[in-house]
Amino acid sequence: MSNFEKLAEAVYQGDDLEVKTITQGMIAAGVKPMEIVSKGLLAGMDIVAPKFKAGEMFIPEVMMSAKALSEGLSIVKPLLSAEDSANVSTFVMGTVKGDLHDIGKNLVVMLLESGGFNVVDLGVDVTPEAFVEAIKEHKPRIVGMCALLTTTMMAMQDTIDAITEAGLRDKVKVLVGGAPLYPEFAEKIGADGYCVDAVSCKEMSAKIVANN
Repeated sequence: MSNFEKLAEAVYQGDDLEVKTITQGMIAAGVKPMEIVSKGLLAGMDIVAPKFKAGEMFIPEVMMSAKALSEGLSIVKPLLSAEDSANVSTFVMGTVKGDLHDIGKNLVVMLLESGGFNVVDLGVDVTPEAFVEAIKEHKPRIVGMCALLTTTMMAMQDTIDAITEAGLRDKVKVLVGGAPLYPEFAEKIGADGYCVDAVSCKEMSAKIVANN
């Protein structure tokens, strides 16, 4: 088993310590940081995603894998060149105004980071104005909104309206998700896509980046 395979396996197993050890060893051996990311760290999450989608892994296990991935990324990120960093797409993510749920959001953030995105996590109870300011500041390719309560679903409409009024709607793709949502609602409020779960959000985001 190569070091890349060992690193991928350690991410999949959610073994923080092993991920740190292998990552540091590969850096010391002169392996290119971007190769460590793509062939080792992200490859580990490529094992996780289909297993989660198939019901073979559950949210606590996925979050352990994602945490291990984050440990490795924190070591490698400072070593990435400006060129590598420029190729990373930014994703602004938040739970909409009035909603304090964050488990689903946190999982989406972790999986997006595992897909190579630079995620700006705005947290929970995020106002439309805060989304607009984040778009102005970070210039993301994609904006993601989630809600777990039926009473907060319409905050997504308010947020999209605010983004439109700010003249920014044509600059970003908007993805929405959460337990009470459904595809027709996403279409009705003018979102670009509905994500049934965290894995589909990652896959849809990757397609958006690849096609633009």
